[in-house]
Amino acid sequence: MHSDGWHLTEDLDGFLDRTGDFLRSRPALHTTQLSALEKLRTLGRAGYGARAPVFGRLERAGEVHAVCYRLPPRGLSLTPLTAGQADALAARLVDLGHAPPSVTADHRTAAAFAESWHRHTGAAPTLRVRLHLYRLGTLTPPEPFPAGRGRPVGERDHEHLMSWCRAFAADVGEDVAIDAASWAGTRFAEKRYTYWETPDGTPVSMAGVNPMVGGQVRIDPVHTPAHLRGRGYAGAVTVEVGRAALAAGAEEVVLFTNAANPTSNALYQRLGYRRVTDFAAYDFA
Repeated sequence: MHSDGWHLTEDLDGFLDRTGDFLRSRPALHTTQLSALEKLRTLGRAGYGARAPVFGRLERAGEVHAVCYRLPPRGLSLTPLTAGQADALAARLVDLGHAPPSVTADHRTAAAFAESWHRHTGAAPTLRVRLHLYRLGTLTPPEPFPAGRGRPVGERDHEHLMSWCRAFAADVGEDVAIDAASWAGTRFAEKRYTYWETPDGTPVSMAGVNPMVGGQVRIDPVHTPAHLRGRGYAGAVTVEVGRAALAAGAEEVVLFTNAANPTSNALYQRLGYRRVTDFAAYDFA
């Protein structure tokens, strides 16, 4: 018998046994949780540092209604919550001595938790970024389609790939070290990458794809060097990896965009992606 309320644990296997069906019930909305927890299950804690992760589930009458987790030193990730559920979680975390530096969730949940955390701890929240979550409808290749082809990124490309991941991280304001020593611990490591190449074999854009979990695949990141933008390369490589994901059996293909970037939002809508909801990340002072 499981009592109602929030249950926190460090036992990943037990947590997944209780929450797996819930997470897979809405694979697009739960894409970050599915991907991060699958990485932790397959690779272990090595990719997330020495401090123990924390997993939480909200139960009512024996059914899971929400999930949270924190993989230190990163912040808290939440599935959708009501304001009351967010407040109960904030109070529980404070009682147990947890102090996440940030929260990321759908916009309403993130805002509700940030308000509750401020009330319980005095830590002022600052909105860091708003994101749009898109899901692929009917894939629509861009016209005109740029000349060239997609090519899987191989081991010989690793140094070049890391340089482009560093450039992407700088573009989106991520403070992360990406080199041979740190690569395995970054969020970029577990993905499969594709380059779009011009006819002479020059890479001009890249797209990464997370492993399929729960029938969903998330495209992340997509990067074109600044001097090569505006030529359709990002659209071409996104179409390439989207087609490959569908051919591999993905039921849903999703991606995030920065809400403040009208260019990328317009591009993905032209390719057939439709907005699911908005996400937000708040940092705590």
